[in-house]
Amino acid sequence: MDLNDEKNASEFKFTEMTLEQNNVITEEFTKHARMLPDRILDHLRILAGDTGGFPIDRLQHCLQTATLAHQANEDEEYVVCALLHDIGDSLGPFNHADVAATILRPFVSDENIWMIEMHGIFQGYYYFHHVGMDRNMRDQYKSHPCYEKTILFCDNYDNQAFDPTMDTMPLEAFEPMLRRVLATAKNTIYECLT
Repeated sequence: MDLNDEKNASEFKFTEMTLEQNNVITEEFTKHARMLPDRILDHLRILAGDTGGFPIDRLQHCLQTATLAHQANEDEEYVVCALLHDIGDSLGPFNHADVAATILRPFVSDENIWMIEMHGIFQGYYYFHHVGMDRNMRDQYKSHPCYEKTILFCDNYDNQAFDPTMDTMPLEAFEPMLRRVLATAKNTIYECLT
């Protein structure tokens, strides 16, 4: 049953949904969810060519951050977080870290989510003072258990990943990791659909 074909086309309301309609929608949701890694890879490719004034484009920055994390033997989930940490740059220039954390939230640990969600504030330590902001804004989180982890992410990976001469792993090298990490949503209200 296709709810879009002319025979079945009618106004749809959740309040009047039948079990048969729900089954169709659930099947389509499952197909759509399985394609998430492909959509993420496509979106990362959108970052190519956009330098934002940096010496490399945003895609290369994401790849370099993930490469550095991989070379430091961080676990696969961490490497995928490093790869996607700035995926929100194009759609959320004022909250890019929130965009990345929202995409990752169903699939990764709370610690890694916090690190990605907060990295925008923590990286501000390097430049906030140049734009009239408090570079020590991150200090309000000193008592958080992931405070040091987030500083290390910014210092060791994010901050180091703007090198036009770096031997960077290609996107294709990270694709299997991305697919494995995003294979099962563990932190979602839709767990029954995963």
